[in-house]
Amino acid sequence: MATQILGLDVEQQGTAALVRAVVVDGDGTVLRRAQPADADVLQGFNVSAFGVAYDAVDGDSGSVGSRLPAALEAAGDPHIVDAGAAAIAAESWVGAARGASDAVCLVISDRVTAGIVLAGKPWRGSHGRAGSAAWLALNPVERQDYRKLGSLAAEVSDKGIGRRLSWRIQAGDHSSVLEKAGDLDSITGAHVFDGARAGDGVSISVVRDTAKYIGMAIANLAVTLDPEVIVLAGSVAAAGDLLLEPVRQECARRLPPGMAGQLRIEISPLGDDGVAIGAARLAMLARA
Repeated sequence: MATQILGLDVEQQGTAALVRAVVVDGDGTVLRRAQPADADVLQGFNVSAFGVAYDAVDGDSGSVGSRLPAALEAAGDPHIVDAGAAAIAAESWVGAARGASDAVCLVISDRVTAGIVLAGKPWRGSHGRAGSAAWLALNPVERQDYRKLGSLAAEVSDKGIGRRLSWRIQAGDHSSVLEKAGDLDSITGAHVFDGARAGDGVSISVVRDTAKYIGMAIANLAVTLDPEVIVLAGSVAAAGDLLLEPVRQECARRLPPGMAGQLRIEISPLGDDGVAIGAARLAMLARA
């Protein structure tokens, strides 16, 4: 029987958790996906391994089990990893970092995290916190949300992008995004990106600032780790048409001469499946 592996991505969203699931074969092809995950994702499959990726908090994975759908217990005991490690595992396997021995995957959605591979091996640091990209300090201002969420996450997470547009509207700028979102608290990054595509001036300005923050973050990762490639993943990957070239330009402005030309910055081709695929990959390797 062909290899079949279940991968789950448990993304904390406030007090709730969104659980995405994929079943992949031994080559990384997605055979089935479910969001939110339920028992139907297993129907017709006999999985040989089960991986779960979660949002690590000080290395604590103790509460992950309580966030998994009970219907998935039939898959067996999960191999638990953090979301950043899963993201770079997926990109190294079937994504934009294939063939790279030194690579970073920067995931930006509701979560902001990173996964790192150096010399072909995952690198998590002395305490398992390497890749905590949400806390990259990019602004000398000490805002309260920086202390709660991390500087980078406060600016470029899905909610962070929405908040920056909301603040612009509250300051007196007019944006058509407000009518589409319904109210200020409902504005998301996706609304902002759609507004920019439609020519909304405030949205275009917010996207420009978003590219600046991401470019700065990537430059910091580049000079610290000197990878071959940095992959941008998560929900912002769907805005690659708006972000990729500005991010590359912002990053290049902040790197030593010649370094920008040696670094590849790519958009993940894996969409929302990336972290779940990586969880499956790591579970498969753990069973090998």
